[in-house]
Amino acid sequence: MTKLINPTKSAYDYPLLIKNLLDTPLIYSPDQEIVYRDSLRYTYKDFGKRVKKLANMLVSIGVKPGDTVAVMDWDSHRYLECFFAIPMMGAVLHTVNIRLTSEQLIYTINHAEDDVILVNEEFLPLLESVKDKFETVKNVVLLTDNQVQPESTLDFAGEYESLMGSASEEYNFPDFNENTMATTFYTTGTTGLPKGVFFSHRQIVLHTYGAMSGLCAYDSQARISSKDIYMPITPMFHVHAWGMPYLMTMLGAKQVYPGRYEPEMLLKLIIGEKVTYSHCVPTILNMLVSSPVIDQLDLKGWKVIIGGSALSKGLCKAALKHGINLYTGYGMSETCPLLTLANMKPHMLDWDEDDQVEVRCKTGLPVPNVQLEIVDMDGNPLPHDGKTAGEVVTRTPWLTQGYIKDEEKSEELWENGWLHTGDIGVIDSEGYLKITDRLKDVIKTGGEWISSLELEDIISQHEAVNEVAVVGVNDEKWGESPLAMVMLNDGYQDKISEKDIQDFCMGFVDKGVIPKYGIPSKIILNSEIPKTSVGKISKKDIRSTYNE
Repeated sequence: MTKLINPTKSAYDYPLLIKNLLDTPLIYSPDQEIVYRDSLRYTYKDFGKRVKKLANMLVSIGVKPGDTVAVMDWDSHRYLECFFAIPMMGAVLHTVNIRLTSEQLIYTINHAEDDVILVNEEFLPLLESVKDKFETVKNVVLLTDNQVQPESTLDFAGEYESLMGSASEEYNFPDFNENTMATTFYTTGTTGLPKGVFFSHRQIVLHTYGAMSGLCAYDSQARISSKDIYMPITPMFHVHAWGMPYLMTMLGAKQVYPGRYEPEMLLKLIIGEKVTYSHCVPTILNMLVSSPVIDQLDLKGWKVIIGGSALSKGLCKAALKHGINLYTGYGMSETCPLLTLANMKPHMLDWDEDDQVEVRCKTGLPVPNVQLEIVDMDGNPLPHDGKTAGEVVTRTPWLTQGYIKDEEKSEELWENGWLHTGDIGVIDSEGYLKITDRLKDVIKTGGEWISSLELEDIISQHEAVNEVAVVGVNDEKWGESPLAMVMLNDGYQDKISEKDIQDFCMGFVDKGVIPKYGIPSKIILNSEIPKTSVGKISKKDIRSTYNE
Protein backbone atom coordinates (compact mmCIF):
# COMPACT_ATOMS: atom_id res chain seq x y z
CA MET A 1 0.00 0.00 0.00
CA THR A 2 1.34 3.43 -0.94
CA LYS A 3 2.04 6.06 1.70
CA LEU A 4 0.82 9.63 1.41
CA ILE A 5 2.81 12.58 2.73
CA ASN A 6 1.18 14.25 5.70
CA PRO A 7 2.55 17.83 5.66
CA THR A 8 3.17 19.90 8.75
CA LYS A 9 0.34 22.34 9.36
CA SER A 10 2.58 25.36 8.87
CA ALA A 11 4.28 24.02 5.68
CA TYR A 12 3.77 26.15 2.57
CA ASP A 13 2.03 24.24 -0.24
CA TYR A 14 3.87 25.81 -3.18
CA PRO A 15 1.50 26.22 -6.16
CA LEU A 16 2.84 26.02 -9.71
CA LEU A 17 1.85 29.50 -10.91
CA ILE A 18 2.99 31.54 -13.91
CA LYS A 19 4.03 34.38 -11.59
CA ASN A 20 6.89 32.24 -10.30
CA LEU A 21 8.42 31.99 -13.79
CA LEU A 22 9.06 35.74 -13.65
CA ASP A 23 11.05 35.74 -10.40
CA THR A 24 14.26 34.26 -11.82
CA PRO A 25 15.00 36.69 -14.69
CA LEU A 26 14.37 39.66 -12.39
CA ILE A 27 17.19 38.30 -10.19
CA TYR A 28 19.56 36.89 -12.84
CA SER A 29 19.02 39.23 -15.81
CA PRO A 30 17.32 42.49 -14.73
CA ASP A 31 19.24 44.54 -17.33
CA GLN A 32 18.77 42.15 -20.27
CA GLU A 33 16.79 43.62 -23.18
CA ILE A 34 13.35 43.00 -24.65
CA VAL A 35 13.04 44.56 -28.13
CA TYR A 36 10.00 45.46 -30.25
CA ARG A 37 10.71 45.84 -33.96
CA ASP A 38 13.17 48.70 -34.49
CA SER A 39 11.13 51.10 -32.38
CA LEU A 40 11.36 50.15 -28.69
CA ARG A 41 13.61 48.36 -26.23
CA TYR A 42 13.53 48.05 -22.46
CA THR A 43 14.95 45.83 -19.72
CA TYR A 44 13.51 42.93 -17.75
CA LYS A 45 13.41 45.30 -14.78
CA ASP A 46 11.13 47.57 -16.84
CA PHE A 47 9.14 44.52 -17.97
CA GLY A 48 8.49 43.47 -14.38
CA LYS A 49 7.18 46.93 -13.55
CA ARG A 50 5.00 47.04 -16.66
CA VAL A 51 3.44 43.65 -15.86
CA LYS A 52 2.31 45.12 -12.53
CA LYS A 53 1.09 48.31 -14.21
CA LEU A 54 -0.91 46.25 -16.69
CA ALA A 55 -2.59 44.33 -13.87
CA ASN A 56 -3.52 47.61 -12.16
CA MET A 57 -4.75 49.04 -15.46
CA LEU A 58 -7.03 46.04 -16.01
CA VAL A 59 -8.36 46.28 -12.45
CA SER A 60 -9.16 49.97 -13.09
CA ILE A 61 -11.47 48.99 -15.98
CA GLY A 62 -13.22 46.31 -13.96
CA VAL A 63 -11.28 43.08 -14.58
CA LYS A 64 -11.62 40.57 -11.73
CA PRO A 65 -10.23 37.07 -11.09
CA GLY A 66 -12.09 34.64 -13.33
CA ASP A 67 -12.79 37.23 -16.04
CA THR A 68 -11.55 36.61 -19.59
CA VAL A 69 -9.34 39.16 -21.34
CA ALA A 70 -8.90 38.73 -25.09
CA VAL A 71 -5.90 40.02 -27.05
CA MET A 72 -5.77 40.82 -30.78
CA ASP A 73 -2.24 41.94 -31.61
CA TRP A 74 0.84 41.15 -33.67
CA ASP A 75 3.83 39.58 -31.86
CA SER A 76 4.85 42.42 -29.52
CA HIS A 77 6.16 43.41 -26.10
CA ARG A 78 2.53 44.20 -25.21
CA TYR A 79 1.52 40.62 -25.93
CA LEU A 80 4.37 39.34 -23.75
CA GLU A 81 3.13 41.56 -20.91
CA CYS A 82 -0.35 40.05 -21.36
CA PHE A 83 1.08 36.50 -21.29
CA PHE A 84 2.08 37.20 -17.68
CA ALA A 85 -0.12 39.90 -16.14
CA ILE A 86 -3.53 38.54 -17.14
CA PRO A 87 -3.19 34.96 -15.80
CA MET A 88 -1.07 36.14 -12.86
CA MET A 89 -3.98 38.24 -11.56
CA GLY A 90 -6.28 35.20 -11.76
CA ALA A 91 -7.97 36.16 -15.03
CA VAL A 92 -7.97 34.09 -18.24
CA LEU A 93 -5.94 35.15 -21.29
CA HIS A 94 -7.80 34.51 -24.57
CA THR A 95 -5.31 34.72 -27.46
CA VAL A 96 -7.52 35.55 -30.44
CA ASN A 97 -6.68 34.24 -33.90
CA ILE A 98 -6.55 37.50 -35.87
CA ARG A 99 -7.04 35.67 -39.17
CA LEU A 100 -10.48 34.26 -38.39
CA THR A 101 -13.51 35.17 -40.47
CA SER A 102 -16.01 37.56 -38.90
CA GLU A 103 -18.35 34.66 -38.17
CA GLN A 104 -15.61 32.65 -36.46
CA LEU A 105 -14.32 35.69 -34.56
CA ILE A 106 -17.63 36.59 -32.92
CA TYR A 107 -18.26 32.92 -32.17
CA THR A 108 -14.97 32.65 -30.25
CA ILE A 109 -15.48 35.98 -28.43
CA ASN A 110 -18.94 34.97 -27.22
CA HIS A 111 -18.10 31.31 -26.62
CA ALA A 112 -15.08 32.26 -24.45
CA GLU A 113 -17.25 34.87 -22.70
CA ASP A 114 -14.69 37.64 -23.16
CA ASP A 115 -15.09 40.54 -20.74
CA VAL A 116 -12.39 42.84 -22.18
CA ILE A 117 -10.69 42.94 -25.58
CA LEU A 118 -7.27 44.51 -26.21
CA VAL A 119 -7.15 45.21 -29.95
CA ASN A 120 -4.43 46.49 -32.29
CA GLU A 121 -5.67 49.33 -34.48
CA GLU A 122 -4.99 47.24 -37.59
CA PHE A 123 -7.75 44.85 -36.55
CA LEU A 124 -10.35 47.51 -35.76
CA PRO A 125 -12.33 46.95 -39.01
CA LEU A 126 -12.62 43.24 -38.20
CA LEU A 127 -13.76 43.89 -34.61
CA GLU A 128 -16.09 46.71 -35.68
CA SER A 129 -17.83 44.30 -38.06
CA VAL A 130 -19.00 42.14 -35.13
CA LYS A 131 -19.36 44.63 -32.25
CA ASP A 132 -23.17 44.61 -32.45
CA LYS A 133 -23.12 40.88 -31.64
CA PHE A 134 -21.05 41.14 -28.42
CA GLU A 135 -22.73 39.19 -25.61
CA THR A 136 -20.31 39.64 -22.69
CA VAL A 137 -17.75 42.30 -23.74
CA LYS A 138 -17.73 45.27 -21.37
CA ASN A 139 -14.61 47.18 -22.44
CA VAL A 140 -12.26 47.51 -25.39
CA VAL A 141 -8.69 48.83 -25.06
CA LEU A 142 -6.84 50.20 -28.10
CA LEU A 143 -3.30 49.01 -28.93
CA THR A 144 -1.33 51.25 -31.26
CA ASP A 145 2.25 52.11 -32.19
CA ASN A 146 1.14 55.61 -33.19
CA GLN A 147 0.46 58.76 -31.19
CA VAL A 148 -2.77 59.60 -32.99
CA GLN A 149 -5.88 57.63 -32.01
CA PRO A 150 -7.70 56.31 -35.11
CA GLU A 151 -11.36 56.94 -35.77
CA SER A 152 -13.55 54.01 -34.81
CA THR A 153 -17.16 53.08 -34.13
CA LEU A 154 -15.95 51.19 -31.03
CA ASP A 155 -16.12 52.82 -27.60
CA PHE A 156 -12.67 52.49 -26.03
CA ALA A 157 -11.93 52.38 -22.32
CA GLY A 158 -8.68 54.03 -23.36
CA GLU A 159 -5.42 53.51 -25.20
CA TYR A 160 -2.98 50.93 -23.77
CA GLU A 161 0.03 53.20 -23.11
CA SER A 162 -2.08 56.07 -21.82
CA LEU A 163 -3.86 53.80 -19.35
CA MET A 164 -0.55 52.20 -18.37
CA GLY A 165 0.97 55.63 -17.77
CA SER A 166 -1.43 56.39 -14.92
CA ALA A 167 -1.29 52.88 -13.38
CA SER A 168 0.69 52.04 -10.24
CA GLU A 169 3.88 49.95 -10.40
CA GLU A 170 2.89 48.13 -7.21
CA TYR A 171 0.73 45.01 -7.43
CA ASN A 172 0.76 41.94 -5.19
CA PHE A 173 -0.04 38.97 -7.41
CA PRO A 174 -1.94 36.50 -5.22
CA ASP A 175 -1.52 32.78 -4.67
CA PHE A 176 -4.40 30.61 -5.82
CA ASN A 177 -5.03 27.03 -6.94
CA GLU A 178 -2.50 25.96 -9.59
CA ASN A 179 -5.30 24.27 -11.54
CA THR A 180 -6.91 27.67 -12.21
CA MET A 181 -7.47 28.27 -15.91
CA ALA A 182 -4.74 30.55 -17.28
CA THR A 183 -5.25 30.62 -21.05
CA THR A 184 -7.69 29.68 -23.76
CA PHE A 185 -7.70 29.83 -27.55
CA TYR A 186 -9.52 28.22 -30.45
CA THR A 187 -8.35 25.67 -32.99
CA THR A 188 -9.13 26.41 -36.62
CA GLY A 189 -10.46 22.86 -37.23
CA THR A 190 -11.02 21.51 -40.71
CA THR A 191 -14.81 21.42 -40.36
CA GLY A 192 -17.38 23.34 -38.36
CA LEU A 193 -16.78 26.12 -35.88
CA PRO A 194 -13.47 26.48 -33.98
CA LYS A 195 -13.00 24.38 -30.83
CA GLY A 196 -11.78 25.99 -27.61
CA VAL A 197 -8.88 24.47 -25.66
CA PHE A 198 -7.70 25.62 -22.25
CA PHE A 199 -4.65 25.34 -20.02
CA SER A 200 -4.06 25.81 -16.30
CA HIS A 201 -1.17 27.53 -14.53
CA ARG A 202 0.15 24.10 -13.52
CA GLN A 203 0.13 22.88 -17.12
CA ILE A 204 1.92 25.95 -18.50
CA VAL A 205 4.58 25.86 -15.77
CA LEU A 206 5.21 22.13 -16.34
CA HIS A 207 5.29 22.69 -20.11
CA THR A 208 7.89 25.41 -19.58
CA TYR A 209 10.12 23.05 -17.59
CA GLY A 210 9.52 20.25 -20.08
CA ALA A 211 10.56 22.55 -22.93
CA MET A 212 13.62 23.64 -20.96
CA SER A 213 14.77 20.05 -20.40
CA GLY A 214 14.18 19.10 -24.04
CA LEU A 215 15.79 22.20 -25.54
CA CYS A 216 18.51 23.02 -23.03
CA ALA A 217 19.74 19.90 -21.25
CA TYR A 218 20.80 17.42 -23.92
CA ASP A 219 23.99 17.27 -25.97
CA SER A 220 22.50 17.80 -29.43
CA GLN A 221 22.94 19.90 -32.57
CA ALA A 222 21.12 22.97 -31.24
CA ARG A 223 21.00 23.46 -27.49
CA ILE A 224 19.28 26.61 -26.20
CA SER A 225 20.52 28.64 -23.20
CA SER A 226 20.15 32.04 -21.56
CA LYS A 227 22.86 33.31 -23.97
CA ASP A 228 20.51 32.88 -26.92
CA ILE A 229 18.68 35.79 -28.53
CA TYR A 230 15.09 34.76 -29.21
CA MET A 231 12.64 35.96 -31.85
CA PRO A 232 9.36 34.11 -32.46
CA ILE A 233 8.13 33.84 -36.04
CA THR A 234 5.02 32.01 -34.87
CA PRO A 235 1.95 34.13 -34.04
CA MET A 236 1.59 34.58 -30.30
CA PHE A 237 -2.09 33.68 -30.62
CA HIS A 238 -1.06 30.20 -31.79
CA VAL A 239 -0.54 27.93 -28.75
CA HIS A 240 1.24 30.69 -26.76
CA ALA A 241 3.84 31.00 -29.56
CA TRP A 242 4.55 27.34 -28.79
CA GLY A 243 5.15 28.27 -25.13
CA MET A 244 8.58 29.66 -25.93
CA PRO A 245 8.02 33.22 -24.57
CA TYR A 246 7.43 31.67 -21.13
CA LEU A 247 10.64 29.64 -21.39
CA MET A 248 12.82 32.44 -22.75
CA THR A 249 11.51 34.83 -20.10
CA MET A 250 12.29 32.35 -17.34
CA LEU A 251 15.81 31.97 -18.79
CA GLY A 252 16.23 35.76 -18.89
CA ALA A 253 17.31 35.65 -22.53
CA LYS A 254 17.21 38.66 -24.83
CA GLN A 255 13.88 38.64 -26.70
CA VAL A 256 12.98 40.33 -29.99
CA TYR A 257 9.36 40.75 -31.10
CA PRO A 258 8.86 41.55 -34.80
CA GLY A 259 5.25 42.76 -34.95
CA ARG A 260 3.69 42.10 -38.33
CA TYR A 261 5.68 39.53 -40.32
CA GLU A 262 7.45 41.33 -43.15
CA PRO A 263 10.44 39.56 -44.76
CA GLU A 264 12.59 42.69 -44.78
CA MET A 265 11.87 43.48 -41.11
CA LEU A 266 12.41 39.87 -40.03
CA LEU A 267 15.78 39.67 -41.76
CA LYS A 268 16.76 43.14 -40.46
CA LEU A 269 16.04 42.04 -36.87
CA ILE A 270 17.73 38.66 -37.27
CA ILE A 271 20.94 40.35 -38.46
CA GLY A 272 20.77 43.59 -36.45
CA GLU A 273 19.82 42.02 -33.11
CA LYS A 274 21.95 38.89 -33.75
CA VAL A 275 19.01 36.51 -33.29
CA THR A 276 20.12 32.93 -32.57
CA TYR A 277 16.84 31.10 -31.95
CA SER A 278 13.43 31.17 -33.66
CA HIS A 279 10.57 28.87 -34.55
CA CYS A 280 8.09 28.96 -37.42
CA VAL A 281 6.03 26.94 -39.89
CA PRO A 282 7.68 25.78 -43.15
CA THR A 283 5.94 28.41 -45.29
CA ILE A 284 7.50 31.28 -43.32
CA LEU A 285 11.02 29.85 -43.52
CA ASN A 286 10.51 29.08 -47.19
CA MET A 287 9.57 32.74 -47.71
CA LEU A 288 12.81 33.83 -46.00
CA VAL A 289 15.19 31.42 -47.78
CA SER A 290 13.54 32.39 -51.07
CA SER A 291 14.19 36.10 -50.43
CA PRO A 292 16.56 37.59 -53.04
CA VAL A 293 18.73 39.16 -50.32
CA ILE A 294 19.41 35.99 -48.34
CA ASP A 295 22.64 35.19 -50.24
CA GLN A 296 24.10 38.45 -48.92
CA LEU A 297 23.42 37.58 -45.26
CA ASP A 298 25.36 35.56 -42.71
CA LEU A 299 22.83 33.34 -40.93
CA LYS A 300 25.30 30.95 -39.32
CA GLY A 301 24.36 30.22 -35.74
CA TRP A 302 20.62 30.80 -36.25
CA LYS A 303 18.77 27.82 -34.74
CA VAL A 304 15.25 27.34 -36.11
CA ILE A 305 12.62 24.81 -35.06
CA ILE A 306 10.01 23.95 -37.68
CA GLY A 307 6.55 22.89 -36.53
CA GLY A 308 2.95 22.99 -37.65
CA SER A 309 3.66 20.99 -40.81
CA ALA A 310 6.23 18.42 -41.89
CA LEU A 311 9.77 19.65 -42.66
CA SER A 312 10.72 18.49 -46.15
CA LYS A 313 14.25 17.41 -46.97
CA GLY A 314 14.34 19.99 -49.75
CA LEU A 315 13.65 22.91 -47.38
CA CYS A 316 16.01 21.47 -44.76
CA LYS A 317 18.89 21.29 -47.25
CA ALA A 318 18.16 24.80 -48.52
CA ALA A 319 18.30 26.15 -44.95
CA LEU A 320 21.50 24.27 -44.07
CA LYS A 321 23.09 25.67 -47.22
CA HIS A 322 22.62 29.15 -45.72
CA GLY A 323 24.00 28.12 -42.33
CA ILE A 324 20.59 27.84 -40.63
CA ASN A 325 20.57 25.11 -37.97
CA LEU A 326 17.14 23.70 -38.81
CA TYR A 327 15.24 20.83 -37.22
CA THR A 328 11.72 19.73 -36.29
CA GLY A 329 9.48 20.11 -33.27
CA TYR A 330 6.05 18.52 -32.94
CA GLY A 331 2.86 19.22 -31.07
CA MET A 332 -0.63 20.57 -31.58
CA SER A 333 -3.06 23.05 -30.08
CA GLU A 334 -4.36 20.42 -27.69
CA THR A 335 -0.87 19.61 -26.34
CA CYS A 336 0.26 23.11 -25.20
CA PRO A 337 2.07 22.21 -27.69
CA LEU A 338 5.49 20.56 -27.29
CA LEU A 339 5.71 16.76 -27.52
CA THR A 340 8.89 15.98 -29.47
CA LEU A 341 12.11 17.54 -30.78
CA ALA A 342 14.33 16.17 -33.55
CA ASN A 343 17.42 16.33 -31.36
CA MET A 344 20.29 14.34 -32.79
CA LYS A 345 21.96 11.98 -30.35
CA PRO A 346 25.70 12.54 -29.70
CA HIS A 347 26.81 9.71 -32.00
CA MET A 348 24.91 11.36 -34.88
CA LEU A 349 26.61 14.76 -34.67
CA ASP A 350 29.50 13.72 -36.92
CA TRP A 351 27.27 12.21 -39.60
CA ASP A 352 27.34 13.63 -43.13
CA GLU A 353 24.65 16.10 -44.16
CA ASP A 354 22.32 13.63 -45.91
CA ASP A 355 22.19 11.36 -42.87
CA GLN A 356 21.69 14.34 -40.54
CA VAL A 357 18.85 15.64 -42.73
CA GLU A 358 17.07 12.30 -42.25
CA VAL A 359 17.09 12.87 -38.47
CA ARG A 360 16.42 16.63 -38.57
CA CYS A 361 13.27 16.01 -40.64
CA LYS A 362 11.91 13.29 -38.36
CA THR A 363 9.19 14.28 -35.93
CA GLY A 364 11.61 13.65 -33.10
CA LEU A 365 12.20 12.23 -29.64
CA PRO A 366 9.65 12.80 -26.86
CA VAL A 367 10.83 15.46 -24.41
CA PRO A 368 10.93 14.44 -20.72
CA ASN A 369 7.53 13.64 -19.18
CA VAL A 370 5.95 12.91 -22.56
CA GLN A 371 4.64 9.40 -23.19
CA LEU A 372 4.06 8.54 -26.86
CA GLU A 373 2.58 5.42 -28.39
CA ILE A 374 1.34 4.32 -31.78
CA VAL A 375 -1.82 2.24 -31.68
CA ASP A 376 -4.01 0.30 -34.08
CA MET A 377 -7.70 0.98 -34.69
CA ASP A 378 -8.58 -0.94 -31.49
CA GLY A 379 -6.13 1.04 -29.34
CA ASN A 380 -3.52 -1.71 -29.08
CA PRO A 381 0.17 -0.61 -28.96
CA LEU A 382 2.21 -1.36 -32.08
CA PRO A 383 5.91 -2.30 -32.35
CA HIS A 384 8.59 0.41 -32.49
CA ASP A 385 10.27 -0.98 -35.59
CA GLY A 386 10.25 2.11 -37.81
CA LYS A 387 7.83 0.39 -40.20
CA THR A 388 4.56 -0.37 -38.44
CA ALA A 389 2.28 2.67 -38.63
CA GLY A 390 -0.51 3.58 -36.24
CA GLU A 391 -2.26 6.57 -34.70
CA VAL A 392 -0.08 8.65 -32.38
CA VAL A 393 -1.49 8.93 -28.86
CA THR A 394 0.08 10.73 -25.92
CA ARG A 395 0.03 11.49 -22.21
CA THR A 396 1.85 14.38 -20.52
CA PRO A 397 1.03 16.67 -17.57
CA TRP A 398 0.32 19.59 -19.91
CA LEU A 399 -2.38 18.31 -22.28
CA THR A 400 -5.70 20.12 -22.50
CA GLN A 401 -8.31 18.22 -20.53
CA GLY A 402 -10.97 18.75 -23.19
CA TYR A 403 -12.75 21.26 -25.38
CA ILE A 404 -14.71 24.13 -23.83
CA LYS A 405 -18.44 23.35 -23.64
CA ASP A 406 -18.09 20.31 -25.90
CA GLU A 407 -18.27 17.08 -23.92
CA GLU A 408 -18.72 14.81 -26.96
CA LYS A 409 -15.58 16.04 -28.78
CA SER A 410 -13.67 15.99 -25.47
CA GLU A 411 -14.51 12.31 -24.96
CA GLU A 412 -13.40 11.52 -28.52
CA LEU A 413 -10.12 13.37 -27.91
CA TRP A 414 -9.43 11.37 -24.72
CA GLU A 415 -10.69 7.92 -25.74
CA ASN A 416 -9.23 5.19 -23.48
CA GLY A 417 -7.34 7.76 -21.37
CA TRP A 418 -4.89 8.76 -24.12
CA LEU A 419 -5.05 12.00 -26.09
CA HIS A 420 -5.58 11.08 -29.75
CA THR A 421 -3.58 13.32 -32.09
CA GLY A 422 -5.21 12.22 -35.36
CA ASP A 423 -1.71 11.72 -36.79
CA ILE A 424 -0.39 8.49 -38.31
CA GLY A 425 3.23 7.68 -37.53
CA VAL A 426 5.98 5.14 -36.86
CA ILE A 427 8.48 4.94 -33.99
CA ASP A 428 11.91 3.47 -34.72
CA SER A 429 14.26 1.47 -32.51
CA GLU A 430 16.12 4.69 -31.48
CA GLY A 431 12.84 6.12 -30.18
CA TYR A 432 12.30 8.67 -32.97
CA LEU A 433 8.73 9.35 -34.04
CA LYS A 434 8.07 10.05 -37.70
CA ILE A 435 4.64 11.31 -38.69
CA THR A 436 3.70 9.73 -42.01
CA ASP A 437 0.39 11.55 -42.44
CA ARG A 438 -2.73 12.93 -40.87
CA LEU A 439 -5.56 10.40 -40.62
CA LYS A 440 -7.63 12.67 -42.82
CA ASP A 441 -4.81 13.25 -45.35
CA VAL A 442 -3.79 9.65 -46.07
CA ILE A 443 -4.48 8.89 -49.73
CA LYS A 444 -6.51 5.68 -50.07
CA THR A 445 -5.89 4.39 -53.58
CA GLY A 446 -6.67 0.91 -54.91
CA GLY A 447 -7.04 -0.47 -51.40
CA GLU A 448 -3.60 0.83 -50.32
CA TRP A 449 -2.56 3.84 -48.22
CA ILE A 450 -0.14 6.38 -49.72
CA SER A 451 1.46 9.03 -47.50
CA SER A 452 0.91 12.54 -48.80
CA LEU A 453 3.85 13.72 -46.67
CA GLU A 454 6.21 11.20 -48.27
CA LEU A 455 5.19 12.35 -51.76
CA GLU A 456 5.69 15.99 -50.74
CA ASP A 457 9.11 15.14 -49.35
CA ILE A 458 10.12 13.52 -52.65
CA ILE A 459 8.83 16.30 -54.90
CA SER A 460 10.42 18.98 -52.68
CA GLN A 461 13.86 17.60 -53.58
CA HIS A 462 13.49 18.63 -57.24
CA GLU A 463 15.67 21.69 -57.83
CA ALA A 464 12.82 23.59 -59.49
CA VAL A 465 10.34 23.13 -56.62
CA ASN A 466 9.81 25.92 -54.11
CA GLU A 467 6.78 24.49 -52.30
CA VAL A 468 4.48 21.49 -52.75
CA ALA A 469 1.22 20.09 -51.39
CA VAL A 470 -0.16 16.62 -52.16
CA VAL A 471 -3.77 15.54 -51.54
CA GLY A 472 -6.01 12.66 -52.51
CA VAL A 473 -8.81 13.51 -54.91
CA ASN A 474 -11.75 11.43 -56.09
CA ASP A 475 -10.96 8.80 -58.71
CA GLU A 476 -13.67 6.60 -60.27
CA LYS A 477 -11.34 3.63 -60.71
CA TRP A 478 -9.10 3.76 -57.62
CA GLY A 479 -11.28 5.63 -55.11
CA GLU A 480 -8.62 8.30 -54.70
CA SER A 481 -5.50 9.29 -56.58
CA PRO A 482 -2.69 11.69 -55.62
CA LEU A 483 -2.79 15.28 -56.87
CA ALA A 484 0.21 17.57 -56.38
CA MET A 485 0.09 21.36 -56.35
CA VAL A 486 3.59 22.73 -56.99
CA MET A 487 4.98 26.25 -56.74
CA LEU A 488 8.16 26.58 -58.79
CA ASN A 489 11.27 28.59 -58.01
CA ASP A 490 11.84 31.78 -59.98
CA GLY A 491 13.30 31.10 -63.40
CA TYR A 492 11.71 27.67 -63.81
CA GLN A 493 8.14 28.67 -64.68
CA ASP A 494 8.58 28.15 -68.43
CA LYS A 495 11.08 25.29 -68.18
CA ILE A 496 9.31 22.64 -66.06
CA SER A 497 6.26 20.61 -67.06
CA GLU A 498 3.95 18.21 -65.23
CA LYS A 499 5.77 15.31 -66.91
CA ASP A 500 9.15 16.51 -65.61
CA ILE A 501 7.88 16.21 -62.03
CA GLN A 502 6.32 12.82 -62.72
CA ASP A 503 9.58 11.56 -64.27
CA PHE A 504 11.45 12.77 -61.16
CA CYS A 505 9.05 10.76 -58.99
CA MET A 506 9.61 7.71 -61.19
CA GLY A 507 13.23 7.69 -60.01
CA PHE A 508 11.95 6.96 -56.49
CA VAL A 509 9.70 4.21 -57.87
CA ASP A 510 12.79 2.60 -59.43
CA LYS A 511 14.53 2.75 -56.03
CA GLY A 512 11.54 1.07 -54.36
CA VAL A 513 10.74 4.11 -52.20
CA ILE A 514 7.15 4.47 -53.48
CA PRO A 515 4.89 2.30 -55.64
CA LYS A 516 4.13 3.36 -59.21
CA TYR A 517 0.57 4.28 -58.29
CA GLY A 518 2.06 6.78 -55.82
CA ILE A 519 3.11 9.07 -58.65
CA PRO A 520 0.61 11.97 -58.75
CA SER A 521 -1.71 11.50 -61.72
CA LYS A 522 -2.31 15.25 -61.82
CA ILE A 523 0.24 17.99 -61.09
CA ILE A 524 -0.88 21.62 -60.89
CA LEU A 525 1.93 24.09 -61.50
CA ASN A 526 0.64 27.06 -59.55
CA SER A 527 1.90 30.48 -58.48
CA GLU A 528 0.50 30.11 -54.97
CA ILE A 529 -0.65 27.30 -52.65
CA PRO A 530 -3.66 27.96 -50.37
CA LYS A 531 -2.79 28.55 -46.70
CA THR A 532 -4.72 28.44 -43.43
CA SER A 533 -4.97 31.33 -40.96
CA VAL A 534 -1.77 30.20 -39.21
CA GLY A 535 0.27 29.81 -42.41
CA LYS A 536 -0.08 26.06 -42.90
CA ILE A 537 -0.91 24.61 -46.31
CA SER A 538 -4.70 24.22 -46.53
CA LYS A 539 -5.23 20.76 -47.95
CA LYS A 540 -8.93 21.08 -47.23
CA ASP A 541 -9.20 23.96 -49.73
CA ILE A 542 -7.15 22.10 -52.35
CA ARG A 543 -9.30 18.98 -52.02
CA SER A 544 -12.48 21.04 -52.18
CA THR A 545 -11.37 22.85 -55.34
CA TYR A 546 -10.19 19.82 -57.30
CA ASN A 547 -12.84 17.36 -56.14
CA GLU A 548 -15.41 19.73 -57.60
